Parts: sequence; C-alpha cells; structure tokens
Amino acid sequence: MGMTLRAARSNVRLTQKEAADELNLSVETLANYEAGKSFPRVDTIKKMEKLYRVSYNDLIFLPSDYD
Repeated sequence: MGMTLRAARSNVRLTQKEAADELNLSVETLANYEAGKSFPRVDTIKKMEKLYRVSYNDLIFLPSDYD
C-alpha cells in the first residue's frame, strides 16, 4: 500500500509536507505510511481518498508497484 499512497500523492502534485498538513498528520507519520512501516486508519484513508482524488478501493487494492 505504501507505494500506492506515494503514487497517489505524487499524481496530485503534493509534497509529503503539503499532504501531511492537509491530512492533519506529521510528515513522519505520512512517510511511514508511504514506506509501508505503518498503516493508516480508515478515517485517514477516507481523507486521502478525497485529497488524492482516488477511490478507497484504489488505495487499498492496487498493486504496490503502481506508479
């Protein structure tokens, strides 16, 4: 899921800092999600869905090599 999150963020041209601010997360937390070190809660995924303009299923089920 980490690579998918990073690709989704990049596709809307947001830096980690910008996305973290919009999601009310620390940059470190977002970086851990994108590195696959931790997994976001459902409420955070729903915020990502809106911010990144992708579906919940895309964030959860796309292969990790999605770029």
